[in-house]
Amino acid sequence: MKILITGVLGQLGTALQPALAGHDLAGIDLPEVDITEREGLFTAVSRHNPDLIIHTAAYTDVNGCALNPELAYKVNGLGTQNVALACREFGAEMVHISTNEVFAGDRPDGYEEWMPLNPCNPYGRSKAAAEFHVRSLLSRYYIVRLSWLYAPGGRNFIHAILSRARKTGQLRVVVDEVANPTYVKDLAAAIANLITTRQYGTYHLSNSGACSRWEFANEILRQAGLKNVTNTPILSKEFKRPSTPPPYAALHNIAGTAIGITLRPWPEALANYMEKYVKREV
Repeated sequence: MKILITGVLGQLGTALQPALAGHDLAGIDLPEVDITEREGLFTAVSRHNPDLIIHTAAYTDVNGCALNPELAYKVNGLGTQNVALACREFGAEMVHISTNEVFAGDRPDGYEEWMPLNPCNPYGRSKAAAEFHVRSLLSRYYIVRLSWLYAPGGRNFIHAILSRARKTGQLRVVVDEVANPTYVKDLAAAIANLITTRQYGTYHLSNSGACSRWEFANEILRQAGLKNVTNTPILSKEFKRPSTPPPYAALHNIAGTAIGITLRPWPEALANYMEKYVKREV
């Protein structure tokens, strides 16, 4: 299959390349191709003529989206609309990467794929708009929602927690924000499996199980061997930031499980990541 990845230089775009080995792969990213510029995007898609576009490109800085919601919609909403239009124009299927932040986060039991969207911040609204465009324009699509993605390289929650723990010996982490930590390698493998099924629709492909940010931090500390670090639970209202995350937005993988696509439990995935990329204290 000929596959074009938008945002190919990002965390998921990078992880997808080995996961999709055996396919005919191509990728686009800034600055050469800007998904908000329809003409340039169409030219790039025409040149590659893919059977499938995996759309990972997005503005994922949630605080930045809160400060500039117009830019959030331009990249995540309009940009996704352009990609969907390109898929329709050139006859390609589409995988659109979405987020748990399309939900309000007011269900302690979490969310199944078909539950109504009600985002509580500009990032979530821009991604909900993106889903709307995909559904409105295409019939052959996969919408893949995830939460709390982490990957090697760059800054993520794991390394932020470890850095502060080693520097100060104490943490204050929110206990009322719940979701699913997701290892990018596992997500990429699940997407590679999903596109072979032709079971179009909406999927939640996060590592199984949910936890609070505080519980996630505790497990990171435990697996890193940092036994003497104090981790004080706090409420999200004590941690001021421009964006308000959904408090309880765990994703349940009902649709993927039904067709045999599941991801391992998040503590097991974290252990694999820590073994490869984090030095354990002894």
